Amino acid sequence: MTAAEETAREDAPWGEVTPEAARKLLVAAVAAFAERGYHATTTRDIAGRAGMSPAALYIHYKTKEELLHRISRIGHDKALEILQAADASGGTPSERLAEAVRSFVRWHAGRHDTARVVQYELDALSDEHRAEIVGLRRRSDAVVRDILDEGVETGEFDVPDVPGTTVAVLSLCIDVARWFNVAGRRTPDEVGALYADLVLRMVRAQK
Repeated sequence: MTAAEETAREDAPWGEVTPEAARKLLVAAVAAFAERGYHATTTRDIAGRAGMSPAALYIHYKTKEELLHRISRIGHDKALEILQAADASGGTPSERLAEAVRSFVRWHAGRHDTARVVQYELDALSDEHRAEIVGLRRRSDAVVRDILDEGVETGEFDVPDVPGTTVAVLSLCIDVARWFNVAGRRTPDEVGALYADLVLRMVRAQK
């Protein structure tokens, strides 16, 4: 995929959701959940934002929880894809860790509404769906942990507690979705670059 194609895909989120009515409902749900929270949002709220009747929602999603699960699954798949692509980009552990943080933060800033829902509404999922998403989160954790492990082995990183540092790195990235403001003075790219530098300093990468 070319850079232009990747940009076009990023500018058209939820393109994998069909038909169009289902996509519009999902976009409306993301906005409502991000603004009001899952529990305070009704199916009527979601349908109204999408310009549809409440009954129309149930044609595409059996329950509000099913809609949240769809959002969460797509979001976590994307998060894993971002981290795996950074790991597969080649280079030293320092370069791959920097790329992982930069791209992960950029997504959480650029898609902050989606990221807030994906990252902070996990407890609203059913037990079955929550277990599925937790499994995806563990796979994302493993990508970062493996990079840190390799960096320790090569002497690039000085990290006494790799599992704990993995949690710290990912938590730092995820929290961007909570505070990022599109009207702020930094762009998603700038925040990504800042956090990549901070994380490398945190793990004491040798330069």
